Amino acid sequence: MRQRSLIAITAALAAGALTLTACGSRDSGGKGSDSKGGTTVVIGVDAPLTGDLSAIGLGIKNSVDLAVKQANKQKVVDGVTFKMEALDDQAQPSSGQQNASKLVSESDVLGVVGPLNSSVAESMQKVFDDAKLVEVSPANTNPSLTQGTNWQTKKARTYKSYFRTATTDAIQGPFAAQYVYNQAKKKKVFVIDDKKTYGAGLAATFTDEFKKLGGTVAGTEHINPDTKDYSAVATKVKNSGADVVYYGGEYPQAGPLSKQIKAAGAKIPVVGGDAIYDPTYIKLAGAASDGDLATSVGAPLDQLSSAKDFLANYKAGGYNEQYGAYGGYAYDSAWAIIQAVKQVVSSGKVPSDARSKITAAMQNVSFDGVTGKVSFDEYGDTTNKQLTVYSVTGGAWKTVTSGTYNGG
Repeated sequence: MRQRSLIAITAALAAGALTLTACGSRDSGGKGSDSKGGTTVVIGVDAPLTGDLSAIGLGIKNSVDLAVKQANKQKVVDGVTFKMEALDDQAQPSSGQQNASKLVSESDVLGVVGPLNSSVAESMQKVFDDAKLVEVSPANTNPSLTQGTNWQTKKARTYKSYFRTATTDAIQGPFAAQYVYNQAKKKKVFVIDDKKTYGAGLAATFTDEFKKLGGTVAGTEHINPDTKDYSAVATKVKNSGADVVYYGGEYPQAGPLSKQIKAAGAKIPVVGGDAIYDPTYIKLAGAASDGDLATSVGAPLDQLSSAKDFLANYKAGGYNEQYGAYGGYAYDSAWAIIQAVKQVVSSGKVPSDARSKITAAMQNVSFDGVTGKVSFDEYGDTTNKQLTVYSVTGGAWKTVTSGTYNGG
């Protein structure tokens, strides 16, 4: 998913917030050797733990915590006790970069899960790569993060330490376009985005495919994500004659946007990507959201036999928040790091070049995870390309269909 540039904070405030976050978020305990003389390996987590997107971020954090606890319970790596350190990026690139520097500075951190937002990832990648510290995102979907800024014409991997378990918008956008045009039979779209890395990129890949299929773009608009008044845009949608809206962005803006579009008299569905697939979207959009659509990575966990244990263990873990759209992917991201550590750390002995060896080992990690087969291609992208369409029905997200993009 995503990225959000909210209000910039000063370096001093960011540093102070990080210090407080670090003190309060080692949910699985402190660092250092345990009382039995074993070795502690810390898995960092970077996600928005406060703010508008915290519902998703906390689900990511909890799922990594569960993976850590399961690894320790199963004694997956001999002589190693895993612990988690979760830092709050508030969906802001500046905070993400500071979090990355903090995690790099701690020698017992041998892998990081996150971030949620693609724009935050852009600010972190070089910091991690320079330190050869592996980073596995459960949610980033912008193609340029793995395949370079010119990915549409010439793919080039920029950072070898960066991996992800979520498929990209190079697939998600066209997949949505094919569903909207071929199955939903919508031929005239109004495209809106929030001008951020994730939203603009997703809207672009959707638009390209929709036009190739023969669809018409009735209009385009960019919104300011720091406002909640979209009445002017809603009026443009109404006057355009579009029979569907595609929105590239996240649920804090998408919910009010959908509500205001309907209020303006455009009784047409709003369609978005994985960043709107959250119960909060429905709360923000209200009853008018019925019929709205979202695509999200993978298949619904409650329909995957591979996710049965995860769902049971998460429930038994007593977490206050839902695992959310990326819980299964966060668990698999953490488990991928654990498997890479297993290849490098023997009998609790951590080599001096453990980070670089773990990064190298990640390229060949392969296992059956919560979300299905977990492995990575030459760019660090997941080999799992499955996506699902969801519809708001009776005040809840319901599965419509799962599949893969045909023609990518």
